[in-house]
Amino acid sequence: MAMQRAQLLSALLIGLSGVAALPAAANEAGRKGAEVYCFMRESGNPHNVSWDAAYSRIKRQGSGLFKTSPKHAAVLITESVVTDRKSFGNCGKYLGALYSGAQVVGEEIDTDVSGEADTNADSSSDRYSY
Repeated sequence: MAMQRAQLLSALLIGLSGVAALPAAANEAGRKGAEVYCFMRESGNPHNVSWDAAYSRIKRQGSGLFKTSPKHAAVLITESVVTDRKSFGNCGKYLGALYSGAQVVGEEIDTDVSGEADTNADSSSDRYSY
């Protein structure tokens, strides 16, 4: 009986230690996603390309049982940028596109390689679909 209690207590402590590490892992995934998104946007890439790369990075970082939703990934990126403003410089101006899907940020307009505005964006699709 005492042996079973000790084993149960050990299993419970191991399980709780794994749960306690989840927020730290989510923060790290959000930071890496923010690094990718901000670097790509500041390098002149459009929102959709930058978002796809950042979301892919966040999904690969996830070690949990469930996949990170696109909405949660957007929140993780936003939290990372807001929390560490010094590291992410001017990336704050791009955060609105994570929620609106807009290609226009302030005075800037995302353009493709030919310099024309991106007119292929399908406004009827759910950008957070799996």
